[in-house]
Amino acid sequence: MTAIAQRAGGSNMHSNRKTAIIVGVLFIVGDIAGVLSVLVTNGLLKGPDALTKIAASQNQLVLGALLVLVMGFALAMVPVVMFPVFKKYNEVLALGCVVFRGALETVGYMATAGTWLLLLELSREHAEAASPGAPHFETLSALLVATQSSITAHFTSIAFSLGALMFYYLFYQSRLIPRWLSIWGLAGAILYLAAPLLDMFGHGFGVLMAPLAVAEIVLAVWLIARGLNSPAPKGTPA
Repeated sequence: MTAIAQRAGGSNMHSNRKTAIIVGVLFIVGDIAGVLSVLVTNGLLKGPDALTKIAASQNQLVLGALLVLVMGFALAMVPVVMFPVFKKYNEVLALGCVVFRGALETVGYMATAGTWLLLLELSREHAEAASPGAPHFETLSALLVATQSSITAHFTSIAFSLGALMFYYLFYQSRLIPRWLSIWGLAGAILYLAAPLLDMFGHGFGVLMAPLAVAEIVLAVWLIARGLNSPAPKGTPA
C-alpha cells in the first residue's frame, strides 16, 4: 500500500508540474499577444482619418485582430487547465472562474476583434465611395471605435477582474502558490475591478490595473520556474 501511495503521489506531483508549466506558458503567450496587438494597431483607430489609415494598413489591423484572438484564447485556457486542480477545493468557484475568466472574457476579446474587422470592411467601402469624406462613414467609424473601447474598458475588464478574484482566492485556499502571491493577486483584482467602475462615472484610474498585470507576470514566471506547491489538505482552513 505504501508503494502504491508513493507512486500515486509521484504521479500527482508530475501532473501538477505539467499543469503549472502549461498555465505559465499560456499566461506569457496571452500577455505577449496582447502587447503586440496594441503595438501593431497603435494610432490606426484614432483620429478623424482613421478609415483612411486603416485602408492603407489593412494587414496591420488583421494581424492586430488575430493577436487579440490569440490573447483571448490563451488566457481563457488558464482557468480551464486549472479546473481539475481547483475543483478539489471549491468546485463552484472553479466553475465560476472558467465562466468569468474564460468564457465571458473571451467574448469581450472576440467582440474587439470583430469590431476591428468591421472597421476594415468599412474602410474599403470608404475608399471606394464616390465621396470618401462622406460624414456617415466617419460617424459609423467613430461609433464602432467607441463601442469597442467601451466593451474593453467595462465589460471585459469587469468579467476578468471577477474571475481573477475567484482565481486567486482558490490559490489562497489551496496554497498551491505562496500566500504573498495569492494576496497580491487578490488585492490587484480588487483594484482592477475598481478601475472600470470608476471609469463609468467619468474618473479615469487605469493605473489601478497595473498591480494585477505585474502579479500575473510574476505568477507565470513562478509557475514555470517553481511549479505548484504541495496542495493543502482538504478541509484546511484558508
